[in-house]
Amino acid sequence: MRAAFVAGLCALTIGAVATGCGGGGNGGNPTNPSPSPSPSPSATTINIVGQNGAQSFNPNPASAAGARMVVWRNSDGEVHRIVANDGSFDTGNIGPGASSAAVTIPASGARYHCSLHTNMVGAVNETDGDTPPCSGLYC
Repeated sequence: MRAAFVAGLCALTIGAVATGCGGGGNGGNPTNPSPSPSPSPSATTINIVGQNGAQSFNPNPASAAGARMVVWRNSDGEVHRIVANDGSFDTGNIGPGASSAAVTIPASGARYHCSLHTNMVGAVNETDGDTPPCSGLYC
């Protein structure tokens, strides 16, 4: 009789533990699942190719016509940080082989530079064209 009591107590304990781990008895599924993240819009990719003035980026100038989103991919062996000349965006540090998060470019385009290597300058135009890559302090 004692063996039956112990066996029953063990079964009751195991059942309580299993129910407690199940997220409220609904199989572990949340009652209000989070929505799936929406896909990111297409972005123009600019490659960071080295420390060589306006030739530090490819393409330069770049066109963000339609997308207005830009990603910088660091193909160089140094860390870079791309900043808009007017302060409207800052990618944070981009390590070798890494890419920045997508940045929204103003409709009028943007001039930018590497804040770690200020001779590195570039531009994103609102349309394709031969606009000079930069003018002003960082050129």
